[in-house]
Amino acid sequence: MTRLVRLAVVAALTAGVLTGCGSDGRPPAIGTGVPSATAVQAEPPLPPNPLAGKVFYVDPVNPASRQAAKWDAEKRTADAQQLRKIGDRAVAHWLTAGTDATKEVDGLVTRAAAAGQLPVLVAYNIPGRDCGSFSAGGAATPDAYRAWIRTVAAGLNGRPAVVVVEPDAVPHIVDGCGGDEEARYALLRDAVSTLKSSPNAVVYLDAGHPAWVTDTGRLAVALRRAGADAADGFSLNVSNFIPTADNFAYGDRLSTALGGKLYVVDTSRNGAGPATVADGAPGWCNPRGRMLGQPPTVDTGHPRAAALLWVKRPGESDGACRPGEPAAGRWWPEYALELARRS
Repeated sequence: MTRLVRLAVVAALTAGVLTGCGSDGRPPAIGTGVPSATAVQAEPPLPPNPLAGKVFYVDPVNPASRQAAKWDAEKRTADAQQLRKIGDRAVAHWLTAGTDATKEVDGLVTRAAAAGQLPVLVAYNIPGRDCGSFSAGGAATPDAYRAWIRTVAAGLNGRPAVVVVEPDAVPHIVDGCGGDEEARYALLRDAVSTLKSSPNAVVYLDAGHPAWVTDTGRLAVALRRAGADAADGFSLNVSNFIPTADNFAYGDRLSTALGGKLYVVDTSRNGAGPATVADGAPGWCNPRGRMLGQPPTVDTGHPRAAALLWVKRPGESDGACRPGEPAAGRWWPEYALELARRS
């Protein structure tokens, strides 16, 4: 989507030299590597956590569960059991295409409500998505996007849901990609306000990850231009591998710069931290030797972190970065099994 050795992460962030890796386009880190003055202000008061006490929805109709059932039928019982480490977890549902998402969203939210759980969705359809990289695409025009995001809100129909808004879109603006800067900010502001017009929607505007825009003051300005003040908070590490502790440190600085906004962290694949890749492919794209991260929870043990989520579905490809690898978003059972076995 739009948008590194574990022990080296902190030092590399300080130097501002890590290669960025969001869910898709991953440019070099932006900023001096020194937190802006905003980050050393007195800590603002924290708002209530809108996710406190919630249980996230586990959709039983998911690729990992289907694969596990298939392998059970083929007598691959041990492998099937490994995949249930993914299939039995709450994973976000990505909305990525089409002109009308009403039915898709309504179906998911209805199933979640029947289960007494909270669904997590990702709106990922902004024009010029992923800066033309492996997850390129999105709505054909700004007007088409505005119409589409309204169908997402219509599908919610006032019912509880978490929505992560446009992974990587804001960091891409900061690093100079995305075309008309103000037009993209306007689309993101509209998306946030449209989703928040649905009562009980909890909205997180994506902020990339700690190795991308290292100057949190600069990023906070961009997030505000994109509607962060109207959102419930921001999301970090979507589709990435950076350890949770590093996301907490970065998220706290960004939270301060945004006046105390809470944040969520994607922990789906960060159990072993980021990878060092020697084959010439991007380090964020289907790296080997990774592990599943901490399961989704609102019990983060960290006051500013509203939740740990599995936003990226473990086992879905980051892109065809090497010969024979599936396209971005395609289910890849062998990679899923590798993640699960190591976890």
